[in-house]
Amino acid sequence: MPDQTIPQAPTPEKPLSPEAPAPALTRRRLLGTAGATGLVLGVAGGAAGYTAAPAQATPLSTIGSERAMFHVKHQPGITQGLQARGHLIAFDLAAGAGRKEAAALLRRWSETARRLMAGEAAPHDDTDVARDAGPSSLTITFGFGHSFFARTGLEKQRPVALDPLPDFSSDQLDKSRSNGDLWVQIGANDALVAFHALRAIQKDAGSAARVRWQMNGFNRTPGATAHPMTARNLMGQMDGTRNPKPTDADFEKRIFVPASGSNDPAWMANGSYAVVRRIRMLLDDWEKLSVKAQEQVIGRRKSDGAPLSGGTETTEMDLEKTDAKGDLVVPLNAHARITRPDQNGGAAMLRRPFSYHDGIDADGVPDAGLLFICWQADPLRGFVTVQRKLDRGDALSKYIRHEASGLFAVPGGAAEGEYVGQRLLEG
Repeated sequence: MPDQTIPQAPTPEKPLSPEAPAPALTRRRLLGTAGATGLVLGVAGGAAGYTAAPAQATPLSTIGSERAMFHVKHQPGITQGLQARGHLIAFDLAAGAGRKEAAALLRRWSETARRLMAGEAAPHDDTDVARDAGPSSLTITFGFGHSFFARTGLEKQRPVALDPLPDFSSDQLDKSRSNGDLWVQIGANDALVAFHALRAIQKDAGSAARVRWQMNGFNRTPGATAHPMTARNLMGQMDGTRNPKPTDADFEKRIFVPASGSNDPAWMANGSYAVVRRIRMLLDDWEKLSVKAQEQVIGRRKSDGAPLSGGTETTEMDLEKTDAKGDLVVPLNAHARITRPDQNGGAAMLRRPFSYHDGIDADGVPDAGLLFICWQADPLRGFVTVQRKLDRGDALSKYIRHEASGLFAVPGGAAEGEYVGQRLLEG
């Protein structure tokens, strides 16, 4: 993923005297004191959406003080850096629930997201799970599945890009853990803050929708390394080296639906499409390989992510370079070779995954891997193009298994006074 900017903790306006008793700390007090700190942070120093929480009499840590904004052009949770904890949850509308109930639900969810992302309590029946914590970069993102439109009588507003994904030969999908009418992505840099949001979203669903499936993930905590760097997955490989960056000239075009001149319906302006795949890593088989063999599968050095053709992590891969025997240094079936945009007609996706570990089975085999999430303006030109090529001969396929899948239309961010999806549900 793009590097994350790690800011310094806010400085309190006036330090407490040694004799003065510290005020009782509450979530409201921690976040409510007016401050003048002006830190702005984001992905690769350029993605909008994060600001530091106001300074407090007793400051939060750096991680706790970071805040993502709810009312932005693109929904939060897309361009921000990787978060330490994530929850994915899909809902199906309840029997008899339709457009009216869906609109009321999205209105509730949006208000809850706005408040929690600001570090405030839930609008009602707050559980106190996140009491005393700051926003911790919490983001809550909402999307619509293919089936949502038939259930709400909005078939004419369903984007063509939301057509079901094709079957791939390596798929072993569990339908009960795939797709769904509604999808919510929750991320934060504190596990309790993330769980607090998950519980609030679930409770808000009420009788309008029921949980179809739910998955939990994690990443390295920002600041755990000496300097910002690309994250590693559970195979120990750097994951996301060639991710598009918000500073790229064509980033918006590749990742987001334009506000005009698109074949997508108007309500998708500034939105994106999320492909979600639960990919199990066959770690016992993978870890039997030597480091050299693992590097041949990926096409990059495990130590620093540099291509096998030489250089550093960001060096352009030399696909034609050969060794003393005349063999290609980067094998033809290496994962990094196959997934390069210039090998797929320029197809690009913004990868923003979480790792997962759901325990160890009776045979001692870990149920672990990647909650793969990628964002693109057109899934047919993005994910589908790349996955079809991987399906034809990726060396990594032997060590992974796709077990669940979903495709969701994620509308643009809600303006002040709006809820997410309002232009669809009330248009």
